Amino acid sequence: MTLIESLMKDMKAAMKAQDKETLTTIRSLKAAVMYYKIKQGHELTPEDELTVLASAIKMRKESLEEFKKGGREDLVEQTEHELAIIAKYMPKQLSETELEQVIIETISDVGASGKQDFGKVMKVLMPKIKGKADGKLASEILKKKLS
Repeated sequence: MTLIESLMKDMKAAMKAQDKETLTTIRSLKAAVMYYKIKQGHELTPEDELTVLASAIKMRKESLEEFKKGGREDLVEQTEHELAIIAKYMPKQLSETELEQVIIETISDVGASGKQDFGKVMKVLMPKIKGKADGKLASEILKKKLS
């Protein structure tokens, strides 16, 4: 089942349940997917779908930080709920230990020896973890491993 099909099925369920928050989130996701599809000019691959989902999660995490700084608990709660809904469509996330293992393997594959090889490792690492782990966390772990 494609992401659009899954979103449509869940959107119908949310309509029947009269769950307005879930419905709004799913509609915004569907709109983002459709926009990306039009922008690409072809049917989306699973990798494209992950890109859209990752973008939606990143956007909401950034908003969440700002809402917390501003003391907007109502918006914090709403955004956390949206993140939980979007997370259902993402593949299983790697734990920090699993991510660290993938990073160690990638460092070995690339033959990296120091900080100067950071870019080379990230270039190989990011396609491996796309949609499965946070790039920011991967970057932090990689910096520690290369220093």
